[in-house]
Amino acid sequence: MDAMSLIQRYGKPDVFLTMICNPNWPKIKQELKHNDEIQNRPDLLARIFRSKLKELRTYLLKREILGHVVACVYAIEFQKRDLSHVHFLLIFKPKFKIINSMQVDEILSCEIPDEKQNSYLHATVIKQMMHDSCGQLNPTNVCMKNNHTCKNKYPKEYILHTSLSNNSSSLYKCHNDGVIVRVRGYILDNRYVIPYNPYILAKYDCHINIEICYSVKAMKYLYKYVYKGHDRVNFAVNKETNEYYIDEISNYQIAR
Repeated sequence: MDAMSLIQRYGKPDVFLTMICNPNWPKIKQELKHNDEIQNRPDLLARIFRSKLKELRTYLLKREILGHVVACVYAIEFQKRDLSHVHFLLIFKPKFKIINSMQVDEILSCEIPDEKQNSYLHATVIKQMMHDSCGQLNPTNVCMKNNHTCKNKYPKEYILHTSLSNNSSSLYKCHNDGVIVRVRGYILDNRYVIPYNPYILAKYDCHINIEICYSVKAMKYLYKYVYKGHDRVNFAVNKETNEYYIDEISNYQIAR
């Protein structure tokens, strides 16, 4: 409820961003010594992830690489059998609210980039942003539900133009351009690409999913998702600077 109070003053969130720690970051590997293995160094993973997170926060809030942010909420999760990850909800200033599909296409992509034009981004998308093969290709995948459909709705449909809806999830542009790649033994195309921002993905080389928050239904779901389970937020308010803050190790909220 504390986080939702930001909406009363600044409006609904515009962008939902998830960043997951990459255990193969060079800074992590160069610190491994004496034949140590990554899974044995959770302290190292946490420190490097925190440094990347602080840099990403600066780029999002101060350099405003996605848009002019007036308020944000983020929560860091540490799970026993999963890597550290963070969920951001960004609220843009009124003049920069996302209201049309052209703005969406400027922020994210759901297509495999041309290998000849940008070989690094092409390789990073294949490595970090491809959903596992499912559906008819792999009906036994863990994402498949009892009704034999993917819980994440992959593979997506080919879409010529991005479509925003007030009553359902947005549909992002996904062309049938004939580009295919081999991922873990399966041939995949644009329908299996998870939405990403090219600049952020190339910079951080890890799984960074970006979604547009357009409908009220999505907004309610995302706030419950960020604060799911036992997560709780208690934050203080600086009346002089109008800044909401909390210990950055657990959960974080800020409004400027």
